[in-house]
Amino acid sequence: MTHEEHHAARTLGVGKAIAVLTSGGDAQGMNAAVRAVVRVGIFTGARVFFVHEGYQGLVDGGDHIREATWESVSMMLQLGGTVIGSARCKDFREREGRLRAAHNLVKRGITNLCVIGGDGSLTGADTFRSEWSDLLSDLQKAGKITAEEATRSSYLNIVGLVGSIDNDFCGTDMTIGTDSALHRITEIVDAITTTAQSHQRTFVLEVMGRHCGYLALVTSLSCGADWVFIPECPPDDNWEDHLCRRLSETRTRGSRLNIIIVAEGAIDRNGKPITSEGVKDLVVKRLGYDTRVTVLGHVQRGGTPSAFDRILGSRMGVEAVMALLEGTPDTPACVVSLSGNQAVRLPLMECVQVTKDVTKAMDEKRFDEAMKLRGRGSYTVAVMNVGAPAAGMNAAVRSTVRIGLIQGNRVLVVHDGFEGLAKGQIEEAGWSYVGGWTGQGGSKLGTKRTLPKKSFEQISANITKFNIQGLVIIGGFEAYTGGLELMEGRKQFDELCIPFVVIPATVSNNVPGSDFSVGADTALNTICTTCDRIKQSAAGTKRRVFIIETMGGYCGYLATMAGLAAGADAAYIFEEPFTIRDLQANVEHLVQKMKTTVKRGLVLRNEKCNENYTTDFIFNLYSEEGKGIFDSRKNVLGHMQQGGSPTPFDRNFATKMGAKAMNWMAGKIKESYRNGRIFANTPDSGCVLGMRKRALVFQPVTELQNQTDFEHRIPKEQWWLKLRPILKILAKYEIDLDTSEHAHLEHISRKRSGEATV
Repeated sequence: MTHEEHHAARTLGVGKAIAVLTSGGDAQGMNAAVRAVVRVGIFTGARVFFVHEGYQGLVDGGDHIREATWESVSMMLQLGGTVIGSARCKDFREREGRLRAAHNLVKRGITNLCVIGGDGSLTGADTFRSEWSDLLSDLQKAGKITAEEATRSSYLNIVGLVGSIDNDFCGTDMTIGTDSALHRITEIVDAITTTAQSHQRTFVLEVMGRHCGYLALVTSLSCGADWVFIPECPPDDNWEDHLCRRLSETRTRGSRLNIIIVAEGAIDRNGKPITSEGVKDLVVKRLGYDTRVTVLGHVQRGGTPSAFDRILGSRMGVEAVMALLEGTPDTPACVVSLSGNQAVRLPLMECVQVTKDVTKAMDEKRFDEAMKLRGRGSYTVAVMNVGAPAAGMNAAVRSTVRIGLIQGNRVLVVHDGFEGLAKGQIEEAGWSYVGGWTGQGGSKLGTKRTLPKKSFEQISANITKFNIQGLVIIGGFEAYTGGLELMEGRKQFDELCIPFVVIPATVSNNVPGSDFSVGADTALNTICTTCDRIKQSAAGTKRRVFIIETMGGYCGYLATMAGLAAGADAAYIFEEPFTIRDLQANVEHLVQKMKTTVKRGLVLRNEKCNENYTTDFIFNLYSEEGKGIFDSRKNVLGHMQQGGSPTPFDRNFATKMGAKAMNWMAGKIKESYRNGRIFANTPDSGCVLGMRKRALVFQPVTELQNQTDFEHRIPKEQWWLKLRPILKILAKYEIDLDTSEHAHLEHISRKRSGEATV
């Protein structure tokens, strides 16, 4: 990228003004988006204005529209809701109100509007834009604005960001706030589970979602519910009998609790509402179970945003500013959103018009598929964990085991990784073996870093002894290198010629072939929460800098993403080499920062980013250089990053990966069946299942070899490195923003069933 282009981003906004408002229901992560819009706007040379209280503030003008400064968005990253306020606004629905709003914008020279809200708010924005020139001519006729002012503001650019906890917006995989709402719900369900088990109770939980069952569906996946009611997928006519039969079956199997999730908009086939109270009455009347109802209500909107929502909000905020400043009179109003792991721009009205019937029922579809597979099972598949523990491993094992059983297969679990495979620590798993595993951290099967090569003979003997015909390996970098060794061993040992698939699960997120690995989101939230608390402790003392060491081996994912999510001043990582001059620049930068109203600093350092510039070295350097200006503290976070209950993202991701892996396995085993036995010797019979940009894909382990730096145990190319400039801009560095990798305007495409919605 040329120096000219670099310079372009720094001056893109000169002479322009952007207003940002939040509208409709609040959602966690809106503040992260507001903060990013303000800081990136200022970075490009634009003036940025807050509009307080949503569209109402736009109509009322005056003090409701205030210029934002760099410091005015400090410390808002970790706050839930929206700091600038949001109000439902009747006035803006009338043309008179929109006329006043236009007047307020023209007088301030604002021609760029960033709206963060749900679908209603975004539709309002589009109406406003389409009437803009008429509104201006009316204002000019009435003598409220001059001809010159009208020319200066001849067109209005609008970009929308979707903030809505329902995740009900077409064209975007995750709306800002959805992940945080799932965090709240999951915390509550986990808490209720313990009390329900004590008393053998049935709980009916009602979650938000008037027209959209996304929250209910993902909650039921991530807490192992017995039944879920969602608006998009009404139950069969005799659902009452089916439900009661199902509940009594799980009781006879020895389960002490039942959980039923109801979306507030749930209906039956005749469009009659299914209410949580109705479900409770049914269970009490028919089965006589002690049943309680919990309606979650506004708790779901509350609390601090999750790491995912902070990063999503920040990424979308950056993209929104770029979309506004590159806008011309001809570009349609657009929505910035996330598809898979890619930022995209979509025409606003297309999104609003593609009705809400694109059911998020990927998961129901999957169960139809699973039922289809049921008839052709009777294979034996083994599942194991390899490497260090990561939250979500158990959810992946549970999903693998249960989908395997639904297919009609025999599923074995292997304890202690490849070592257990060699020693024969193998047992058959039934349906209830993995009951209640979704929400549990660590690895229940036991996991080791041992690689298979030195015990091929024992492993081969056990593959024969237990008649293992397919292997699901859930783990980190060792799971991948172990897979490579198995491929190599096929030359000597025919027994190793069975299909296997690696599901990446490690906090480090360093497995080649996948943008995300199970467990990384949980670790990120742990780091993030800790950084929030540490930053808060400094709020009282002022002038304090914290140096925090994160895990990840040589992979800088955790340090970088936690830096984005917690608002760090710097994140030192191995992939981006740094010198003493960089350290000096960072110290200088903090010295300058201490002169503003923001009197605290946060510096993250990945554990292996540099063998000489250790955490102690950096701490000593900062302590010395900061004498008299700020004092320094250091924290090594350590193994707490591998622990804890998995986040909704990791539970959901692990569950999908397990199901997807087993569906692939059923097909592969069938393909490899020759003369009464399994013989798989092609590269595509040993794969890593990974999330790549927009889809879940199977990639042969051998093909990933040349994409891997084995010495440092990381992929050679990592997508998240492109987010590092955002981290620096948001920390007020005068750096060059690489705008070469653009989200171009696309049209909405219907999702194909293979694509990932995580």
